[in-house]
Amino acid sequence: MVLLQGFIQGVFFLTELAALAGFGFWGFHAGANTVMKVLLGIGTPLLVAVFWGMFVAPKANYPVTPLPRAALQALVFGLSAWSLRAAGQPALALIFIVIALAEVTLSYCMKL
Repeated sequence: MVLLQGFIQGVFFLTELAALAGFGFWGFHAGANTVMKVLLGIGTPLLVAVFWGMFVAPKANYPVTPLPRAALQALVFGLSAWSLRAAGQPALALIFIVIALAEVTLSYCMKL
């Protein structure tokens, strides 16, 4: 059981990193010029990472209870999938959101 929990936590961490990569991918494709592409491509994942660290991370500065935490995780993952879709990667967005929602579900089921 401990091994399974460790595996799920590892995949969850990779999913978090993939969400940030999705935001970055969108940013580098959404800007009208090179400066905006760089600002959005770096700034968006940075802002999301700060938000995650403040409210969602295991050692968050302002931790929330499990249900709002799951909702915030689903929101970030959903927005990342939307970002991938908006950047012209609908198949990747679908794959990502399926994996992310499965991970959120598994991680909370394992805690029960």
